[in-house]
Amino acid sequence: MALSSSISMSRRLFKGLTINPALASGMTCQHHQLQQHAPVSGTAKGKAKLKSGQQLKRNTIGAKKGGAPYTGGGGGGGRGRREAIERITQIAESCLNASTPLRHLSPKERLREAKREELGLISKERQRELDLAKAKAKSKGTREGDGGRVLMGPPGLDYISLGLVDEDAIPKYELTVEDGRRLAKQYSQVLMRRHRARQTAESSLLSLKKEAIAALPEKLRAAAMIPDMTPFPANRYMATLTPPIEGYIEKVRDAAKKYSVKEKLR
Repeated sequence: MALSSSISMSRRLFKGLTINPALASGMTCQHHQLQQHAPVSGTAKGKAKLKSGQQLKRNTIGAKKGGAPYTGGGGGGGRGRREAIERITQIAESCLNASTPLRHLSPKERLREAKREELGLISKERQRELDLAKAKAKSKGTREGDGGRVLMGPPGLDYISLGLVDEDAIPKYELTVEDGRRLAKQYSQVLMRRHRARQTAESSLLSLKKEAIAALPEKLRAAAMIPDMTPFPANRYMATLTPPIEGYIEKVRDAAKKYSVKEKLR
């Protein structure tokens, strides 16, 4: 009895452990799919090998024989695409050709540029600003007589519109390029004369100072050669009208020569 019961239990366990035939067929199918049946080439099936540097060919749709040419459909898709491309091109050109922002000029630079304008010498940046001002005035529909007027301030708040400056009192300069160059040359000559006169005055003052120091007694002369640094001036600048130190320039030149030789050796 015990033997028969153990045999029946083993049969039941064996039936429970048997694999389902559908599951077994699926496993064999997957194993079959993973197996390599043929050698794989370097290119896809039916495609020739591409040479190095050769461009890929694009598929094109040829027009049918005897039929009307393709116009991009009846919905006007080609025209819309063309308009979109033109719009993008216009945006790109407007971004690339955009004007520079307003320049920040110090009062000294503004005065210098005003003097250059009086002489007929206008920089590219100033000319661009003038062209923009004229274009804005023209777009706002100003009268034709104000076409040559230059705005002296922001639009709508310039000095002429506010009544601070009389437009008729503004001198008008009609200069050519040759006149501007001639006046610029004359102005440079005036500046050179001023510089030479200043140099002459400084050299004469220095010679008079030397003579005055030489006329002093020995004790006073030694005291006069020592600069007085107390208590004024508060901002002590380097001496400009004192007698030069003997041999100072030669020492500076020798040091510069030694430094240049060291740089060449490196």
